[in-house]
Amino acid sequence: HKNRIIGEGYHQAYGKAHAEVNCLDAVAEEDKHLIPESELYVSLEPCSHFGKTPPCTDLIIKNKILRVIIAVRDPFPAVNGSGIERLETAGIDVVTGVAEQAAKEINRRFFTFHQQRRPYILLKWAQTADSIIGSLLPERLLISGSLANRIVHRWRGEEAAILVGANTVEKDNPTLTARLWPGRNPVRIVIDPGLKLSKSMNVFDEKSSTIIYNCIQKDHNTNVRHILLDEEHDLIPQVMNSMYEEGLQSVMIEGGRVTLQSFIDTGLWDEARIITNPQLFAGNGISAPRLSNFNHVHNTVAGTDRIDYFRNKNFTN
Repeated sequence: HKNRIIGEGYHQAYGKAHAEVNCLDAVAEEDKHLIPESELYVSLEPCSHFGKTPPCTDLIIKNKILRVIIAVRDPFPAVNGSGIERLETAGIDVVTGVAEQAAKEINRRFFTFHQQRRPYILLKWAQTADSIIGSLLPERLLISGSLANRIVHRWRGEEAAILVGANTVEKDNPTLTARLWPGRNPVRIVIDPGLKLSKSMNVFDEKSSTIIYNCIQKDHNTNVRHILLDEEHDLIPQVMNSMYEEGLQSVMIEGGRVTLQSFIDTGLWDEARIITNPQLFAGNGISAPRLSNFNHVHNTVAGTDRIDYFRNKNFTN
């Protein structure tokens, strides 16, 4: 209201109130009379349909907000312009395209999910200074330091799912949770075509929702589910299609070299984050995957490790 922010809000969790609701709820009681004279800035077009929550357009119209500034249209078919149309029909002044690219960047998982009908795919691995990601011996090769490990757990909590292959589970027995960072755990995705994994592995502990993609069994257990794939066709596109149907908007691939390289070779990736320990030389071991068709975005330092961020050149907002 007249260049003073009287309310702010964001969409805090799937299925919960949208940003517009939280923003209006945040307006102090003594400022509520200013709402009809105010402008509402949103990063994404307000919804106009009944989904998990009522339409935000109805709330905006009810509050008689003077003007709505929208960064970008919602690609979701149930909205996609209808929210703008509904506001304009109600006599509200609507401005679009303000900070559009920034809004698309913030919502890149959402846009990828609805426009490409698959999750946003983030690759992650840690490597030594000589580009080794694992040992040829039974024992695990520890590469990244404690700070980088905590950052990885923060990343896990930011994505809908985390994916590995059966070999990684068999060798490292990971928990695939975000236990080193406060927040929720991602859905654990394991590709195990022949169901060779022992049920004693940590991914079966039911501490987090888990999907086992395989070519043998299908079931609907509560926390550990088996989803059937067709072994006559490429498995990765099937997994991505299934994850779309499951409503999983993003996935971090933390598998071994074979799993990671298979996503790279098929071009099915959007972003990559590579942690390098510049002080550790393995000499020999399992070579790191080789990225192709990428842009290097930037790098940061985490303790003694370096983190490099990449984008697929084909990635578009």
